[in-house]
Amino acid sequence: MAEKSTFPIQFPHLTKTNYKNWYIRMKALLGSQDAWDIVEKGYEIPVEDSRVSLAEKEVLRKNRKSDQKALTLIHQCLDESMFDQIADATTAKEAWEILQKEMQGVEPVKKVRLQTQRGDFEAIKMKEGESVSDYTARVKSIASKLKQYGEKIEETKVVEKILRSLLPKFDYVVVAMDEAKDVSKMTVDEVIGSLQAREERLNKRNEESSEQVLATKATTEEKEGARGGGQYRGRGRGNNRGRGRGRARGAYQSRD
Repeated sequence: MAEKSTFPIQFPHLTKTNYKNWYIRMKALLGSQDAWDIVEKGYEIPVEDSRVSLAEKEVLRKNRKSDQKALTLIHQCLDESMFDQIADATTAKEAWEILQKEMQGVEPVKKVRLQTQRGDFEAIKMKEGESVSDYTARVKSIASKLKQYGEKIEETKVVEKILRSLLPKFDYVVVAMDEAKDVSKMTVDEVIGSLQAREERLNKRNEESSEQVLATKATTEEKEGARGGGQYRGRGRGNNRGRGRGRARGAYQSRD
């Protein structure tokens, strides 16, 4: 007797903006139910005649059962407007392809979107003040969209794009990485990790430099303040002595 799953099925809800993530979740869900193959490949319906063997009939029965299970799972993830689009589909594969065309767009539209994403991928550059984490997330997002529209983009291409579009302050870091290891064999996550480690060092160095500048400025101001106070006291004593001697000579002259 087969064990019952202890995990309740969570049906990902398809919207007009989340098809990429929905596709990933649904593929995993259908796979967990041994129904993905029937959605992706469909199944062959043999000609109904006396030559169909009992074994073939049994295979057909199992395929139909699996197909209806997959179709039911797909139905559970759609709202009424989405369901109306596939209501006439009789197989899971047919329903899946209808949704795919609807959400990704027909071929001409798909090509336009692909060209747009290609342009964005080539043009993207790291912005001043942007962190490594934020920038690489933007690059990975565009690369993911390219894959969604059918572009076969290798990880090496994403790595190269990241390294050649960093801010100039990372130039020596890229050189050091290239000298230390073969960058072409590094994964995107490995490159990001190396860049983030060096970014932290740069930030720490900048913080230490800023602290030194502030400490030097404070010491300079303190010295200037002390020097200014001494000059003020010196001038006061000198002026008082000068005025006293002047009055004394005047008094002697009047007595003569």
